[in-house]
Amino acid sequence: MIVNGKITSVEARRDSDAQMSGLSVNISMDGVKVEGKRVEVSYTYIATYDEKVGELKLKGVLYANEEEKAAKKIKERWEKEKKLPEEFAEVVINTINFTCSTNGIFATRVVNLAPPMVPPRISIGKGGGNEGAKPAS
Repeated sequence: MIVNGKITSVEARRDSDAQMSGLSVNISMDGVKVEGKRVEVSYTYIATYDEKVGELKLKGVLYANEEEKAAKKIKERWEKEKKLPEEFAEVVINTINFTCSTNGIFATRVVNLAPPMVPPRISIGKGGGNEGAKPAS
């Protein structure tokens, strides 16, 4: 269960005055630390505006408390494959997506970029770590 988190850096830039036609979002897990039941996930969230109009980049850390068995599974999967177990990854990705899209509104406003939309909840399909992510129905 995610118990806390913080954004450690924010960068927003507008590279062009061209009209914005869309954006793509990329979330990457930069590292995972597990100590007992405590899990720490560092991440980078990047919203890139089409036509090279600009970019929003946030880095942060999420903190979770998990059952010892689940924490051990998270640690083993990360060390072996650099992936998170599906059920934990889904919670982490949705938390990052919501946190960064809502807080990104403030940074994008300053540089006159459209704020990233708060996306629908993401559901991760079975069988593949962090790939296969899709909006939940």
